[in-house]
Amino acid sequence: MPRPTAAQIAYGSCTVIFSTLAMLLLSQTSSGGGIAVIALAALALGLLVAMTVPLPKQAPRAAATSPAPQPVAASVTAGTPEPVRETSAP
Repeated sequence: MPRPTAAQIAYGSCTVIFSTLAMLLLSQTSSGGGIAVIALAALALGLLVAMTVPLPKQAPRAAATSPAPQPVAASVTAGTPEPVRETSAP
């Protein structure tokens, strides 16, 4: 199983936080069992959202699908040559 991406973690975490707050405010529950059920539902919803975030597409293998690369001609820039210094023998 591949590791989750940063987007998956962010979307899942935001979903858990916001859905928990929304369900607690809408249900107005104060019992421990109700809060536990809401928390588990929010975790399940966050997991569902995190797993359905599209993964980045991997590039197809270049060797299998594309033809061999063509050679590229190298360009050489000519500069001014340095003067040749002759040394005198003693």
